[in-house]
Amino acid sequence: MKVALLGDVHGNLPALEAVLADADARGCEAVWNIGDFVGYGAFPDEVVRLLRKRAAANLIGNYDQKALEFKKKDAKWRKTKRREKWLAFKFAYEHLSKPSRKWLRTLPEQQRLDVAGRRILLCHGSPASVDEHLWLETPAERYRELAAMADADIVVCGHSHQAFVREAGRVPFINTGTVGRPDDGDPRACYAVLALAAGVDVAHHRVPYDTGRAVAAVHEHGLPEAFAQMLLEGRSLDAVSPP
Repeated sequence: MKVALLGDVHGNLPALEAVLADADARGCEAVWNIGDFVGYGAFPDEVVRLLRKRAAANLIGNYDQKALEFKKKDAKWRKTKRREKWLAFKFAYEHLSKPSRKWLRTLPEQQRLDVAGRRILLCHGSPASVDEHLWLETPAERYRELAAMADADIVVCGHSHQAFVREAGRVPFINTGTVGRPDDGDPRACYAVLALAAGVDVAHHRVPYDTGRAVAAVHEHGLPEAFAQMLLEGRSLDAVSPP
């Protein structure tokens, strides 16, 4: 079985469409999404609706949670959040339809699957927290702790936007990378293909997409220019516009 592992789309519909087309071309039989549908990109509702249709598994990410909390936290966040981040949450909240908001609220932070005789844990950040960043450089001791906590044969995560496979004993931690908001200097979308047969094979793929369309939508909606630069350069908000 071949599965497309993706996440951190961050409202970037053109990137998501390109990744799904690439996954179809590679013969993927299912799509698992580890969350962060929204944030920065100009297509939050379109992304939610497409993944609701296409993905067999969907998780809620920390940006999705913040977008859903926006109305309640607006007054506080105006004072405590960087303006661009506040605008990202505001835009996502205001441009999500009521059905999409309602559906997002039903999604779990983690999901367990049994596929091809393997126990698989999907999580947005880590088995411990939706907000924990896992990196290739994260200490081995922490991975051992998380592997024991996960009680799974394979762990799939995202959140840090760093595509990697890191072994903790016999448990591979697969970070999907980011579909919609690369910050490693490569603006192409990123996702992984997991092949489950006698063994476990993982391959990450970078997929070009219509950045012009994504940038034009940012401009059309009057979003910060930094959001456009992030897409064009494949870099983070702090990298393109230091606080």
